[in-house]
Amino acid sequence: MVLPIGDANPTRRTPVVTLALIALNIAVFVFGQPWSSDACTQQAFFVEWAAVPDEIVTGEPLTQPEVDASTTQGCVVSAAPGKVVYASILSAMFLHAGWGHLFGNMLYLYVFGNNVEDRLGRLGFLAFYLISGVIATVAFVLPNAGSLATLVGASGAVAGVLGAYLVMFPRARVTVIIPPLFFLPFRLPALIVLGGWFLLQLWSGRLADMAGGGVAYLAHVAGFVAGVLIVLALGYRPERPQRYRPRPVQPPTPGWG
Repeated sequence: MVLPIGDANPTRRTPVVTLALIALNIAVFVFGQPWSSDACTQQAFFVEWAAVPDEIVTGEPLTQPEVDASTTQGCVVSAAPGKVVYASILSAMFLHAGWGHLFGNMLYLYVFGNNVEDRLGRLGFLAFYLISGVIATVAFVLPNAGSLATLVGASGAVAGVLGAYLVMFPRARVTVIIPPLFFLPFRLPALIVLGGWFLLQLWSGRLADMAGGGVAYLAHVAGFVAGVLIVLALGYRPERPQRYRPRPVQPPTPGWG
């Protein structure tokens, strides 16, 4: 796995929406989620706010027997009969299972989101981000219709951003590090970095299916493909990355003395 830490692709304006999404995700995790509490409290929180495939397919919240069947570690968790099932598709996109989950998603969003926002515009980028996340969730739900597992994370939406970036800037140079060689950064084309990321999700998803893993790799793949197809449908094509160009210094205007 490689970690991107930057790219040589400056933007023309401040990525307000990208920064706001990062701030919102961090704020929800730190102040809204019971991440420091015991596992049972976290399970109860996710039952109320996370996306659950069975709920989305049926349109109804889990019953108490279903909640009892889905909980682990001997937890006693109450059902959430007042849950707005379809709204949980959106709320789940701002929840994370831990610090590592949050950090990985926000790092990729920070590195690649600004340029996609620069191309799509602020409102367009926000709509694109949310639509990619919804498509990723639905793509995971359909083949797992009876699953009682809770689905959380911005991964599907962020994957859509990665797909869009790959279409728009395949030749942009991305600086990455490979753990544990943190002191030795590499600069690679986005085509290699993001194409490799996508292939890794496909391969990891195959292994997870065989081993019964808990990471929703299918949502990652679906979000990425959705991002690619959406920006292609909107008419965006690869372009050269922006270059840093210092503004010319204007000579002083003569004044009257």
